[in-house]
Amino acid sequence: MRSTLCIHDLATGAVEEVLLTERLIEAPNWAPDGTSLLVNGDGGMFRVPLDAPALVPVDTGHAVECNNDHGISPDGNWLAISDSTGTGGSCIWVLPVTGGTPHRVTAKVPSWWHGWSPDGKTLAYVGRREGEFGIYTIGVDGGAERHLVSGNGHYDGPDYSPDGRWIWFNSDRGGSIELWRIPVAGGAPEQMTGDDRVNWFPHPAPDGRSVLYLSYEPGTEGHPRDRDVELRLLDLADGSVRILLALFGDQGTINVPYWAPDASRFAFVRYAREAD
Repeated sequence: MRSTLCIHDLATGAVEEVLLTERLIEAPNWAPDGTSLLVNGDGGMFRVPLDAPALVPVDTGHAVECNNDHGISPDGNWLAISDSTGTGGSCIWVLPVTGGTPHRVTAKVPSWWHGWSPDGKTLAYVGRREGEFGIYTIGVDGGAERHLVSGNGHYDGPDYSPDGRWIWFNSDRGGSIELWRIPVAGGAPEQMTGDDRVNWFPHPAPDGRSVLYLSYEPGTEGHPRDRDVELRLLDLADGSVRILLALFGDQGTINVPYWAPDASRFAFVRYAREAD
């Protein structure tokens, strides 16, 4: 499974290939200090220094079944992971970003992490409770989870706006998979896209001007692996949508927050077709 870790420059449109590997890696996060990326692969986590790109293992203790729902805290000190080792389903844990012993955050499973609040005190995630998917938040030290929205169908990809007022997510609550946002303080969800595409994993840029997301071809069911996809940018000033890239990918391409701290670039993964 050939994976290429890449960086896209918004101003120029240039794509830099940072790392090519014959293993499956997924879901790059950009460290807040701008010096490295973080990816998952083979149940583990890896740091990729930008000055000398390589897959440097991160010690995650007992957590050896990490999936592609992970991210670094705003202050750069902590790492949230989603791991199912010994829990019967995906569970959210937090550990030092340099590695160490994870502490459990969510009591209920399955729970899939997707976003840190701007102040680093709260996590946003997807949970499945009594057969229904929904969007939840919880304090970084655990405790009671707070339910924001759920229902029949799918809910995924929750992430905070940089001002902390909104949580963006994708859902088919309106019939097809589109982008939505909901006030963190509570209230009704607001639909933000409406087209014939299948739109997943919205992540607001750190400057608050746009939202990048993964867009599948019309009629796609779920978020399958190895498909022709597009990376699209929603301009929050006028609601326009721009296609930035067309590539072969899937949820591992941009599942979790991937923006550079200054919002000028973002990281993503593309995959090789079998015949390539």
